[in-house]
Amino acid sequence: MGTPDFAVGSLRALHTGGFDIKAVVTQPDKERGRGRKVSFTPVKETALELGLPVLQPVKMKDPAFIDELKELKADLFVVVAFRILPQSVLNIPPLGSVNLHASLLPQYRGAAPINHALFNGEKETGVTVFFLNRGVDTGEIISSEKIVILPEDNYGSLYNKLSASGAALLKRTVSDIFSGDFTTRPQDQDVYRTAPKIGPEDFIINWNMDAEDIVNRIRGLSPRPGAYSTIDGRKIKIIEAAFENTKCNEKPGTVIEADPKKSILHIATGYGILKVKKLQPESKPVTDTSSFLNGNRIEPGARFL
Repeated sequence: MGTPDFAVGSLRALHTGGFDIKAVVTQPDKERGRGRKVSFTPVKETALELGLPVLQPVKMKDPAFIDELKELKADLFVVVAFRILPQSVLNIPPLGSVNLHASLLPQYRGAAPINHALFNGEKETGVTVFFLNRGVDTGEIISSEKIVILPEDNYGSLYNKLSASGAALLKRTVSDIFSGDFTTRPQDQDVYRTAPKIGPEDFIINWNMDAEDIVNRIRGLSPRPGAYSTIDGRKIKIIEAAFENTKCNEKPGTVIEADPKKSILHIATGYGILKVKKLQPESKPVTDTSSFLNGNRIEPGARFL
């Protein structure tokens, strides 16, 4: 059970691992774009490529869908980046239901663990396979694997690393479950962090934050959906930046230096200076600072809001 690109590697790993996949469950098709063209989820596209049956329930509690699941007579349900399953679904497989989560549980329970790990400047994260229960990401842990977060990592690069690492871990763990060669450990329910779903309000750069925190916010939203600010009424996404912990007396958001020849765009923050490297003007491709400044006149003293 899964929907986005993150789950594709896991589906392929289980398929090449020789497991008998009875069916793949994913979100319903959607119409997208001006032409309202029907779009399949990445998991559905992969399942069809592999010749696997696909189920796309609108409601997980639909009795007809639950009957379909029971008729599959699957021993184990495997979930990667999907919806919260009702207890009526969790109760079906005799070996239980397992989930691959993109963090080292109990840290970063919730919908956006990769984003929040980067927002908080973590130096490591990982993937965890655990048995699902009624709570959100609270079940007993079967296996986990650490991943180092490099200074140059952003959401896109870390997403890819965790997807690949998670697919390999899930394949090994499912094999262990079927062989009976595994143990579980409970999560510490008193020591955890949550990673709630991010929304449009999280994309807006708060210039009152420290420069380092703003860089981490940019990393956690890059390359998509992108952290943004506005200047002279124009919406600008900042895709890559560095910081300098230097005291600055200018009002946060103020352009301190803008020089296309030196590829410099420095902006004051609550503490420190943000050094912009890559930007994306609205409805335009990503560009470097020099190219951006050559096409957009920005003077010191101007303010990002």
